[in-house]
Amino acid sequence: MIPRSPKFTAVFGVALAGTLLAVAAGVYANTPASSRSTSSQGTGFTFAGDQQQGGWIRGKVPAGTVSLLFDGKSVPFAPDGSFFVAFDRDAGPRAVLSARRSDGSTEAQQLAVAPRAWRIENINAARRPGGATDAFMALRRPELARINAARAKDTGATGWRQQFIWPVKGRISGMFGSQRVYRGEPGAYHSGLDIATGGTGTPFVAPADGVVILAAKEPFTLEGHLLMIDHGMGLNSAFLHCSALLVEEGDVVKQGQLIGRIGATGRATGPHLHWSMKWNDARIDPILLTGPMK
Repeated sequence: MIPRSPKFTAVFGVALAGTLLAVAAGVYANTPASSRSTSSQGTGFTFAGDQQQGGWIRGKVPAGTVSLLFDGKSVPFAPDGSFFVAFDRDAGPRAVLSARRSDGSTEAQQLAVAPRAWRIENINAARRPGGATDAFMALRRPELARINAARAKDTGATGWRQQFIWPVKGRISGMFGSQRVYRGEPGAYHSGLDIATGGTGTPFVAPADGVVILAAKEPFTLEGHLLMIDHGMGLNSAFLHCSALLVEEGDVVKQGQLIGRIGATGRATGPHLHWSMKWNDARIDPILLTGPMK
């Protein structure tokens, strides 16, 4: 997994009833309850999506909009007025979309963000002491720089407009947002979905159209052979631990195109595909873009 600074959000608010979704070769027991919504509420905004932690919305800005803000930060929108925004795993209960029109007027749209019942495992043991060594960081810093540079690329890809598909189907062995707490001290949460299927060499495909922004032919210390795809509008996918990469940086890929093979490179205990997604700085749950496996 691509690490991030540990955060802890108290678990509250979402009943487990209705969260069990059958998936191929198993059951994904922490699948969120759907909060799909469509709204306009007289503000001029129209949108639909999943308004919950790790979720997203896609919609259109009011007529005449010249700039768009999401929680005070500027976000792009397409020439036809379409936009995409998402909510981090630890997002608060409210967010605001604000559009400024060419005549100087503004429209604001309040968004309610539902909390999630994350799978939290309390461990009766102290967290392992110590941090990364200087030798490890000497290797790691250039890798992080490549990852950050890749995510900063604006390729103009339009996959963000699509209904995403699963890159591969199988048993969900690791759930987005799950976290261990060591005697009250939270560890880093799991930043993506782990899919275990078929073993090393199993092919996987692009979940949506995009452009390859990173293809690590030399394995990274943690991610192994890492493949990253930009879907446009700040939305990107990362695929970790690959045994083979079948595309090059700069390649334009289409939804369903073969792009790599599952492996156990980097820090992995066995062959699986770790699929993580980010929208700008927000980590989001891939299953909220695909729906359950069928």
